[in-house]
Amino acid sequence: GEDAEIVAEIGSGIGIGPIAATVMITLVKAAAFVALMLVVGRRVIPWVLHTVSHTKSRELFRLSVLAIALGVAYGATHFFGVSFALGAFFAGMVMSSSTLSSQAMRETLPLRDAFAVLFFVSVGMLFNPGVILTAPFALVGTVVIIVGVKSAVAYYIIRGFGRDHEQGLTIAASLAQIGEFSFILITMGVKLAIVPTEARDLVVAGAMISILLNPLLFHLLDRRLTRKAAPDAAAPAAGPEAGPLT
Repeated sequence: GEDAEIVAEIGSGIGIGPIAATVMITLVKAAAFVALMLVVGRRVIPWVLHTVSHTKSRELFRLSVLAIALGVAYGATHFFGVSFALGAFFAGMVMSSSTLSSQAMRETLPLRDAFAVLFFVSVGMLFNPGVILTAPFALVGTVVIIVGVKSAVAYYIIRGFGRDHEQGLTIAASLAQIGEFSFILITMGVKLAIVPTEARDLVVAGAMISILLNPLLFHLLDRRLTRKAAPDAAAPAAGPEAGPLT
């Protein structure tokens, strides 16, 4: 299309290939969006929230927060080529710098719960249970990478910073899963024809299994730390044996 021709012309003009030109243009757009949000957004969005708060209308304030989030997300997608989720994330980050951020959070909590339900319904619709039968070994490998390899890397990084063994295990257990952004990224990858649908099925199934295993890992870690702490707590309590009185 026209966009591909423009990218090819830009790439040939500066002596790079079309893929490198696409990456460069994407990075420039993303940087422009971030700069706009940090410079302009930090002034405009808090001013809008303060102006609306003076009306003393909770409904108008709630609608304003929602309109800002959706408006910034749409603008990020339409004008800068940034994902809808990233645009909404930056809108929330800018709103958090306002003195009314606590009120905005309170007013949008019911909406957050409703949207969270819709989000996880859509995730459930992405799940293909057939992958358990068609690619069981690939699925096991995916879960091992998410739960095992990712946790081990996190543990040794924490230990490398000089933290103790217990802190390393706690951080490792906390990172033994992948969450919402993995669903967003893998869906975008399929839409852009970068990732096949089979890989999406594996990632979604592996993510759901890792989320189910995470509470079990924390339970086992808690039991281990409790057993280790019990002898240490009992030793000082026992104290030295008292000798006979004379």
